[in-house]
Amino acid sequence: MAPTIPYNVEMPNENRPIIVIGAGGIVKDAHLPAYQKAGFEVFGIVDIDFFKAEGLALQFGIANVFSSVVEAVREAPAQVIFDIAIMPDQYLAVLNQLPDFASVLIQKPLGETKKQTSEIFNLCKTKQLTTAANFQLRFAPFVQTARNMIVSGLIGEIYDMEIRLTTHTPWGIFPGIVEKERLEILYHSIHYLDLIRYFLGEPHQITAKSFGHPLKAFSSTRSTILLDYGKNIRALINTNHDHEFGAENQESFIKWEGTKGAIKVKMGVLLDYPFGAADKFEYCITSVNQKPEWKTLVLDETWFPDAFIGIMSQFMRFLEGSDHGLVTGIDDAMKTMDLVEAAYESNKNDDWNK
Repeated sequence: MAPTIPYNVEMPNENRPIIVIGAGGIVKDAHLPAYQKAGFEVFGIVDIDFFKAEGLALQFGIANVFSSVVEAVREAPAQVIFDIAIMPDQYLAVLNQLPDFASVLIQKPLGETKKQTSEIFNLCKTKQLTTAANFQLRFAPFVQTARNMIVSGLIGEIYDMEIRLTTHTPWGIFPGIVEKERLEILYHSIHYLDLIRYFLGEPHQITAKSFGHPLKAFSSTRSTILLDYGKNIRALINTNHDHEFGAENQESFIKWEGTKGAIKVKMGVLLDYPFGAADKFEYCITSVNQKPEWKTLVLDETWFPDAFIGIMSQFMRFLEGSDHGLVTGIDDAMKTMDLVEAAYESNKNDDWNK
């Protein structure tokens, strides 16, 4: 059996203090549990709903609760990282209140429209902020394990990458986004567009269609996206958040197929959301004159919250000079945002809507 390459987080040599801006569900369920698990210092938290921020501070042992970004900036310690997890239409106002040259991690997406995204990008450059986008799926333990195996050549040359979701997502628990004109691609499949870029680079073009549901008011809850990487590589995203027919035929996976083998990962957190199910990491390495055999690799860590440890660790390592590149730096993140825009341009093509 070919050896696998295990998941391993490289931690920073020195932890930097963090001020979290936002006290919503993603902060409660992922950011703060991750930082607590990693032993990172969350110096303070701020939200327009002071009592919500205060509740999280009590739950996670955060010493400082601020009533405004201005107050948080005034009290911020040296080398602080501002961890922004609010709605994208609030980013410009918050970024304008941060000091020039600050270190900032921003939740994706980097804006709701092309214009807004460009304004956020330009402001970060003007203020000379060191900015990373929180495309944390790249740092999910099953993704990093797959990447380690692929980079080492264990499954050969990748010719197929497929991401499929067939599940029931209770969009109502996300009150900030359910009424958005852009929903499924911008707030969900963006993860997968970024992930495919992470493995395959920039596509030649993209074809996308997002769908609504006859009994639901949401703008879009299902998408099919095909990325063109030439004649030998298929890259496909299929998402269906409307499968309300029990768990038996639900799916949530990423699959890579190569000339020497394949990897298939079940993303358990998206099944029975928000409760989740167990992940599963399977791989098959082919051998001459040997029947293909799938094996299972047990990973103790998962997307929530461990990917949030990974992305913050990498950001800290970059800031201290241990890592020479910022994996989800704003320049790279803009390429994902450009791909999102291209998907929406394809989606509104008249030929789709006849």
